[in-house]
Amino acid sequence: MAAQLALVIGGIIGGLLLVLLIGVSCCLWRRLCVTFTYEELPESPAMTTTTAASNSPGDRCCQPHGEGQLHRPPNVPFVVPPSLQGRDWVPLDSRDRAQAPQDPSPAPKLPSHTSTDSLGKACVVGAINPELYKFSEDTSETDFPAGCLGRLWFSVEYHQEAERLLVGLIKARQLQAPSETCSPLVKLHLLPDERRFLQSKTKRKTSNPQFDEHFIFQVSSKSITQRVLRFSVYHVDKQRKHQPLGHVLFPLKTETLAGDCRRIIWRDLEAESLEPPSEFGNLQFCLGYNDYLSRLTVVVLRAKGLQLQEHRGDVSVYVKLSLMNHNKFVKCKKTSTVLGSINPVYNETFSFKADAAELDTASLSLTVLQDTEGDKSHPLGRVVLGPYMYSRGRELEHWNEMLNKPKELVKRWHALCSPSEP
Repeated sequence: MAAQLALVIGGIIGGLLLVLLIGVSCCLWRRLCVTFTYEELPESPAMTTTTAASNSPGDRCCQPHGEGQLHRPPNVPFVVPPSLQGRDWVPLDSRDRAQAPQDPSPAPKLPSHTSTDSLGKACVVGAINPELYKFSEDTSETDFPAGCLGRLWFSVEYHQEAERLLVGLIKARQLQAPSETCSPLVKLHLLPDERRFLQSKTKRKTSNPQFDEHFIFQVSSKSITQRVLRFSVYHVDKQRKHQPLGHVLFPLKTETLAGDCRRIIWRDLEAESLEPPSEFGNLQFCLGYNDYLSRLTVVVLRAKGLQLQEHRGDVSVYVKLSLMNHNKFVKCKKTSTVLGSINPVYNETFSFKADAAELDTASLSLTVLQDTEGDKSHPLGRVVLGPYMYSRGRELEHWNEMLNKPKELVKRWHALCSPSEP
């Protein structure tokens, strides 16, 4: 009897729970239906055009009740912004577009995209402009000037905290070997120290070697800007003799080492000077004249074999340039000083104002000087260039070649003569 009573009570409780569950489900369903039900706004004058354009009475659009007013009927959760009022709206389920009246100030049409459009021109939305995906071509391995001895790629990075110069020797291309096969190697000097050097591995039978080697020079941050990185490329013959193919000089300037980042650089090889060194040393520079601007340009590159009076690390050497007209002084300029080197590198450019008629009576003097104690300068040698009345030999040839090749820089080595000579 007790079991039957318990069974009846359990059935009653289960029925009540089922009724309660059904009621809760119905409430939730009604709320969901109300959420996805949109209440249509009453028609207004602004909807006349849209209603006429619709084929079925269900194709209606939401419009505000008045011009410039933001009021809305109750139970409508949004209003149309003023900037969008007056527009004709097309329902999403309508395949026919509403015929809207023409705007008195229509938006400008975008030009159609063609293959000749430039990057700055607009194109139709959705069209692909191939110009945006073009990359500039690297011509460093294809464009070689006439008479090029080869090209060298390297990287330079300076860590100031550790005072270490990291040099990466990457590759070389189009090396001109004296024989059919080329077996190159590269020696790295950090001038003015010419005794110590680092050397790469020898690449056998290739004129386009790939080195991918790294070297480290320990150099202080105070003297790094006074140093010059020299790459000397040699061909190793069967007798293991080193035949020079060319060299690259790279001055370590402040702007080159800024940022503590690795920079990849390429330079063309320069030929080794075959002239015997002068008693007072040699100086290399470029001359150029622009007749349109009436400007004489001098690029002081480097000197070698200087006879310093004091062999100390604090000895500084510079070059003084003087432009004369007859015996009249016109202008004087000088390079920066280089410390403790008999082979200083400058790579500095100077310009002088000179009319074409004045070049027949003008002369240019370049004097190498060494700073001494007491703010005095001791001349180490000089070279004078100009017309026939001032110079002879290679100096006169250099001057005439500059005049015959306007707007070009003519580069040559010159032997320094005694500073006491006229």
